[in-house]
Formats: sequence, structure tokens, C-alpha cells
Amino acid sequence: MSEIELPSVSAIEAESRQLALAASPYELHGGLCGWLAGGGPSVREWPAKVLADDALPAPAAGSALDELRLASAAQLADRSFDFALLLPDSEASLAERSGALFEWCRGFLGGFGLSAGSVAKLSEEGTEALGDLAKLAAAQPQSDGDEEDEEALVEIEEFVRVAALLLHGDCALAAQHRQKLN
Repeated sequence: MSEIELPSVSAIEAESRQLALAASPYELHGGLCGWLAGGGPSVREWPAKVLADDALPAPAAGSALDELRLASAAQLADRSFDFALLLPDSEASLAERSGALFEWCRGFLGGFGLSAGSVAKLSEEGTEALGDLAKLAAAQPQSDGDEEDEEALVEIEEFVRVAALLLHGDCALAAQHRQKLN
């Protein structure tokens, strides 16, 4: 597990309600990660940018949403691949976990589109990964499943995690690298 821990889902939920954000913690984290992966800046007023609503207030410094931003940005930039998705724990039902993963993907696509725009320079793998994330974002959670479904969900979670890192590499890290060369 990463040195840089994400805040708890309950802390994010509580602050989201306080700020009247219309997204689940999973969708918020996906949106934030998509925003950062697409090259968006790590700024305290990220909810306004990710949810495309300039009227939203910036989270207080040190709050759960600010910690979520700092931890996510650090994890994405970390070369040891310790990037974690904010998802329910393994005790949650398959439906709850798969639903949260699909919400995360929907958020990621929205945030990524807002920061990277339509002219993102993606590798062939990045283009394919983005297409696969779009398919997952459109998926519906299963109500129940067996051991095979549990294993498949774990594999899908790992794919999503790696896809986010790949897209971050294509957009954010490549742009930083180009700036250093110029």
C-alpha cells in the first residue's frame, strides 16, 4: 500500500455533503484523477474545475477533499506505481464495489476530458485504455456474483489503475518532460 494514504470514504462523503457536491466519493476521486492525468493542475479549488461549476467553494486546506487532492497527485506522480483507487473495501457487496468502480470511471472520463481536451496526445496504448475506460463507465453493476466474478472485478480494478497511470504518463508527465526540454 502507498505511503500516501487517501482519506476515508466517510470523511470525503461528509465534506462533499457540506459543500453540496453532486457526486459520490468514487466519482469525485475518479474526476480528480482524470483531471490530474489529463494535465490539470493540482489546485485547492479542484471540485469547481472537475465538476465544471465555478460556483463551488474550494475545500479548506487540510480537509478531507484537500487531502484527497494532495494524496492523489502524489500517488500519480510517484514512479513506484503506488496509485490507489478510492473504492469500497472488499467486505462490500460485488454490486456496491462494481458500481463504485464504474462511477470512478465515469468521473475519470469527465475530469480527463475537461483537462486534456480533445487534442490530447495519446499513445496507441493510451487511446485503447481510454476507450476501455469509456466501456467500463457505461457498464451497470451486477446484483450478485460468484468467485469468478470477484476475481474478474479485482482484475478490472487493476486494469483501471494501470490505465489511469498510463494516461497520466501520456498527458501530464509527457507535457512536463516537454517543458523541461524546451
